[in-house]
This record gives sequence, C-alpha cells and structure tokens, in this order.
Amino acid sequence: MVNICLICDFFYPCLGGVEMHIFQLGLCLIERGLKVIIITHKYQGRSGVRYMTNGLKVYYCPFIPAIQTVVLFTYVGTLPIFRQILLREEIHIVHSHAATSYLGGELLLHAKSMGFKTVFTDHSLFAFNDAASFHVNKILKYILCEIDHSISVSHVSKENLSMRASLDPRNISVIPNAVDCSRFTPNPQKRYPLNTINIVVICRMTFRKGVDLLVDVLQIICKQHPEIYFIIGGDGPKKKILEETIQRYNLQNQTELLGSVPGHQVKDVLNRGHIFLNTSLTEAFCIAIVEAASCGLCVVSTNVGGISEVLPQNMVLYADPTPEDISHKITQAIPIAKNFYVYQQHELVKKMYSWEQVAERTEKVYYKILQTQNQTILKRFKDCYSNGQIYGLFLMILLIFDLIFLMILDFLQPHKGIHKPGIFNQIYKNQKEKVWGSSIQS
Repeated sequence: MVNICLICDFFYPCLGGVEMHIFQLGLCLIERGLKVIIITHKYQGRSGVRYMTNGLKVYYCPFIPAIQTVVLFTYVGTLPIFRQILLREEIHIVHSHAATSYLGGELLLHAKSMGFKTVFTDHSLFAFNDAASFHVNKILKYILCEIDHSISVSHVSKENLSMRASLDPRNISVIPNAVDCSRFTPNPQKRYPLNTINIVVICRMTFRKGVDLLVDVLQIICKQHPEIYFIIGGDGPKKKILEETIQRYNLQNQTELLGSVPGHQVKDVLNRGHIFLNTSLTEAFCIAIVEAASCGLCVVSTNVGGISEVLPQNMVLYADPTPEDISHKITQAIPIAKNFYVYQQHELVKKMYSWEQVAERTEKVYYKILQTQNQTILKRFKDCYSNGQIYGLFLMILLIFDLIFLMILDFLQPHKGIHKPGIFNQIYKNQKEKVWGSSIQS
C-alpha cells in the first residue's frame, strides 16, 4: 500500500477551493486503497491529531500562522516534528499544494533530504512584474528545482508554472479540479425574492477576485434593469468598498450582502439565483462557476486565466474584464435565464467532473514517480547553484545545514525508536469488539 502525505497551510476549518480540493482528493485516494494523512498548522480550537470522514487523519501541527493563514518560512524550525510524522506514518510520497503555502514548501525540501518522493500541485496564477509575485516565484523556483513531478489545474496554469519555476513542461501534468455534483443539485423552487432576476456572487472580497469590477457593474446593471436583484456572499478587505457603493447610490432595495457563507449553505444561496456572476481578474481554475452550473444557473464570467477551459461556451457567457462588457453579457443572460434548462445542465456537469477521476489520474502520477530514482547529493547541489551564484551559494549552505540537522536527529531519535500508529479501521473494530463482543463482523 502506498502512503501519501498531503500538506498545505490552507485546510479545514477554513473553506475555499484549495481546502476542498485537498479534502476530496484525500477521501477518494483512501477509497482507492491508499493511506492518506494531511498536515497543516493549528487553527483556533483545533490542534493535535484529528480523524475526519472515512478515517482521514489530519495533523494540526503547533505552528502559529503569521499572515492570514500562512506560516512563516523557517526552513529548519519544522524539521523535527515533520521528520517524526513522516517516519511514524511510513510515508512514501509527500504532496504539497499551493505556491503560497510555505509550510508545504518546507516539507518538500525536508522530504527530499530524507529520500521521499515529492509532488506539487499549483492552484493559482502569478504575475512576473510585481514585488510580491517576484518573491513568491523566486522561492518557488528553489523549492521545485528538485521536485519529482508537478500538477497544474489547467493548461494556462501549466504554462505559468513552467515559466515561473523554470520547470520542464513534460514534467507537469494537467489534472483539473472537480465538484461533488451530488452536493450541488438544482432547486428552482428556492428562488427568492420572487418576480425578480436574481444574480448570485460568492467570492473572497479581494482585488484578485475583481471586487472593483463588481462595484462598477453593480451601478450599471441596477440602473439599467430595475428587476435585477444581487445576492452577494463573501468576506474580505474589499467588502467595505462594496458597502460604501451600495450606500452611496441607494442600492439597498436591489442588493443583499450575506457576508461569509459557510460551505454547507453555498448550495442554498446558489439555488436562490438565476444567474451566477464571476468577476475574477485571474484564475487558474474557477471551481465556483462549476458549482453554479451544477446548480443550474446561467453563468457570466470574465474570460481570464484558465477559466475558458472549465466550461463549454454553451454553458457560460464569457466577458472581457471591463464593467461595460460584463454588463453587456449580463443583459444578454437575462432572457436566457428566464427559460433555462436547469436539470439538463446539472446532468451535463455531472458527467464532466468527478473527484474519482481526479484521484485516479493523481494516483497514476504517484506510481510513475515511485519508479524513478532519487537524486544524488551532487545533483541537488547543482540544482541549488542553478538559482544564481550568490543566491545559489546561500541555498547550498541551507541544504548542508538541513542534512547535518537530519543526521543529529537520526542520532538522538533513531527511526526504530519511533512508535508506529494503529490503522484507523482496526482501532474502530477493536473498540466495537470491546463494547459489543468479538462476534462483531468487520
């Protein structure tokens, strides 16, 4: 049996595309017979080891996030506990998610020093001309110079990742996200308010999600179409701008701000609408429009990044990222939404996306890299030095320090002295036998 470790700063109880991807992938890999654990940092009220659905084991490590939900890059500060978890769980492959997850980046580096196979999945697009993206790309290039294989969620994301991290495109697989369509079923009877055309927006209130575009679209559409009613869910730094616009232009009768929407309520919010609006400025793969399409909504979205790969043109109206063009597409969508084939669209989306397919394709990547040989120490030094004469020399020193620290830990706490955990299903069976007797069938 192959043992997999999924790691990321972003996981439950936070909700988002990356968090849902990791959770669903873990469950489906378990169903396919693999052992899966997840490592993340602690959250308020959630630390230690937790078991989730189907025995999915989650390590909430005692690291405190510094910025939003991201732990600072310390390089060796996480090594003792990561080493113990990987050896204790007898992991074969470490799979990190998201370029901005430095917790995952650290474990990828430590895993290579310990001889494990590594995989990285990129969920976002990054630019090349701003300071923040420059630093993220520089660190990512160092982390991925030794990676065994990478995964992108779209072909646009694959090209972006290849350029940012200087990776061979042949070593990057494209495996799109998916949606559990059984959780996103249409129900037109829940549309409210009545006698209006309801436009649903659910997103993080950030610049990347195009909230500034949404503010301008709100003014144009509400003025041109009095029958339009906006239902807006989400929270973030840009929410205040939205509230001020609604107040300034007296749009209270045509808008409803829901704030942060829990995951189990997203379907109910979507079923209230006729049209789903996405105004993102950059997206590698937009799960939100797939969820909306599964609920039978007519989708209007900006045509940026990998969004054009997500749904066929007969399911979505693509617009340029300008207020005028987005408003024009919404105007086109209004008569379509009144007579939309809700249930037929749900069945089409159900056939296109499933987490079982994502897990199957990811498993093929795992077995492929297990057949490859690990890099030699000399090759690792060469990869570090390829990042530049000064920066590369600094990375070589870090690698030497990492290897020495591992030798010290191996001496102080040998592999044989680390206790191995019980199997979840066996523990559950023993608990039942203790209560009900040994006659219980597993």
